[in-house]
Amino acid sequence: MNDDQLLRYSRHLLLDEVGVEGQERFLAAHALVIGAGGLGSPTALYLATAGVGRLTIVDDDRVDLTNLQRQIIHDMSSLGEPKARSAARRVAALNPEVHVEPVCAHADARLLDELVAGADVVLDCCDNFATRHAVNVACVRHRRPLVSGAAIRFDGQIAVYDTRDEASPCYACIFPPDQEFEEVRCATMGVFAPLVGIVGAVQAAEALKLLAGVGTSLAGRLQMLDARTMEWNEIRLPRQPGCPVCGGAWR
Repeated sequence: MNDDQLLRYSRHLLLDEVGVEGQERFLAAHALVIGAGGLGSPTALYLATAGVGRLTIVDDDRVDLTNLQRQIIHDMSSLGEPKARSAARRVAALNPEVHVEPVCAHADARLLDELVAGADVVLDCCDNFATRHAVNVACVRHRRPLVSGAAIRFDGQIAVYDTRDEASPCYACIFPPDQEFEEVRCATMGVFAPLVGIVGAVQAAEALKLLAGVGTSLAGRLQMLDARTMEWNEIRLPRQPGCPVCGGAWR
């Protein structure tokens, strides 16, 4: 690290669990963020300020006035702009040393297979089950840890799916792809603005812990937040032997 980096990241260097070695891991890492909305905003900002050397941000949507209630990476000057580009511009302004690549495209299976293979950690910040399952499939195939978050109304959840660990489940173990789930969108159900900030910040923290090898990740645990009472609940998640995704297909 150069002198400017030693100063910029000094508060990380003071942490025994991170130090110079951990910060250098951040600088050398590549994080893939799927979604530049409510969850992707704090996630991308904290990864950038922490010094993750390369960020790829994927989103095919454009910034709308209704987004600004919670999507803090965008502002009035971003209206009508592709979210991935708006997010990349903000990241560059915060930390010019981060190499940020906006991908203004739908995160389909082909694109995810290409992008996940080159990432060290993947953060699912999208808002629909189809994309979450596609991200999960690519992460299992390429053995990449997945940090998954969700938020709607006053309810949030977060988990880490890391199938490099034989006991850790994948997303499909918990939410089977052939099971019917009610797709709820904040456009119709609403979302409490700070909730996405809380969940997105935890996603960034889990990703940084994975990159630096610090502490214990949320792999095998699903944490759920009720922001009305600000109470967290946690359930343990075992791997499902018959899972159609991680049960042996690409192992």
